[in-house]
Amino acid sequence: VLDLDLALSTDKPAALTDTSSTEQMSFHKAWEMSNRLSLMFMRMTIANNIKSTILVTDNAKEFMKSVENIFQSESTDKSRAGTLMGTLTTIKYDGSRTMHEH
Repeated sequence: VLDLDLALSTDKPAALTDTSSTEQMSFHKAWEMSNRLSLMFMRMTIANNIKSTILVTDNAKEFMKSVENIFQSESTDKSRAGTLMGTLTTIKYDGSRTMHEH
C-alpha cells in the first residue's frame, strides 16, 4: 500500500493554483488518495455504536485525533469507575450513624 499513511503523517497541502509545480500537483494527488483511503479504512473498522460520537470531517488526521480523544476520555471514565467500585466493595460499615440518618 503506497503512501497510505501520507495523510496521517503530513498536513493537508495547500490548494493547487495555476502556478503550482508538477511536484506540488503530484504530492497533492498522492495526499488526496491517501486521505480518502485512510478515512475509508478507519470508518469501516470503527464500531457502529461510536461512529456517531466521532467528528464528521473529510481529513483523516482530524478523524484520527477525534477517535483518540474519545478513547482517552472513555479510558479515564473506566479508570475512575474502577477506583470507585474498588472503594465501594472494600469499605466496611462501622455501625456509626451519619448526619443523614437523623
